[in-house]
Amino acid sequence: MTSSWTHRPGCAIRSTMQITSASNEKIKHARRVRDGREPGLIFIEGLRLAEEAVNSSLTIEVCFSDSLDPAESRLVALLKRLEQNSVPHFTTTTDIIRAMSDTVQSQGIILIARRPAQQTTGAWQKNSTLLLGLDRLQDPGNLGTLIRTAEAAGVGGIVSLKGSADAFSPKVLRSSMGSAFRLPLLENASAADLNALQVNQGFKIVAAAGEGEMDYTDYDWQQPTLLLLGNEGRGVAPELMQQCDVRLRIPMHAGVESLNVAAAGAVMLFEAARQRR
Repeated sequence: MTSSWTHRPGCAIRSTMQITSASNEKIKHARRVRDGREPGLIFIEGLRLAEEAVNSSLTIEVCFSDSLDPAESRLVALLKRLEQNSVPHFTTTTDIIRAMSDTVQSQGIILIARRPAQQTTGAWQKNSTLLLGLDRLQDPGNLGTLIRTAEAAGVGGIVSLKGSADAFSPKVLRSSMGSAFRLPLLENASAADLNALQVNQGFKIVAAAGEGEMDYTDYDWQQPTLLLLGNEGRGVAPELMQQCDVRLRIPMHAGVESLNVAAAGAVMLFEAARQRR
């Protein structure tokens, strides 16, 4: 997808351009990206996340910032790197940046980047033998936390099934803290995609389930495995549960019915990491 501010590679931007009106077309376009109405682009906000984006393989389309404070050395250094990469930079007012922001307290910098390319079930590398599957996860905080946890535990990629929240929405990106930029991701996956991993690549599909037949610590996590986590309220869909090779449970003290899905995922993924060490 070509944005309204596409720039020519190699044509460095030596000076910033100012925007003083909230009705400017570039500001309107950025808001559409923020709201998920420009499918090919993603909205990145805040200094830390912007640094992670620039350090990744993302293609950055444009940068917006409010008036520069020379004392903000990290921001100045980041903007210099963007300039070296020929990324257009527009300065605007603090009020306009706040109006563009998806957060209560804007950090004064917003990037628009191209959405990363989709992974395919046949493209997982041979050493990516631990995957995380997500079935209709709706809460952006849970999704972002699980993406971050997956990277920390050595997961090779994420398979996000149809009905899950957008892994590149602003809220999920903030929760994943840059992990979504680095971890291979297949979105809008189906039962057929899981079957392809089982049949063609020898993955075991194991589901987290309160009534599972095996404790998660008894499972052999050293074999190629996709851990499937379900919707916050309903768990893994029945048709997907039937497709799983094993259902795993986390033993808990009496009186506690279940764990938050992000907590359950962390417990199991770090057991997998422990066994794989």
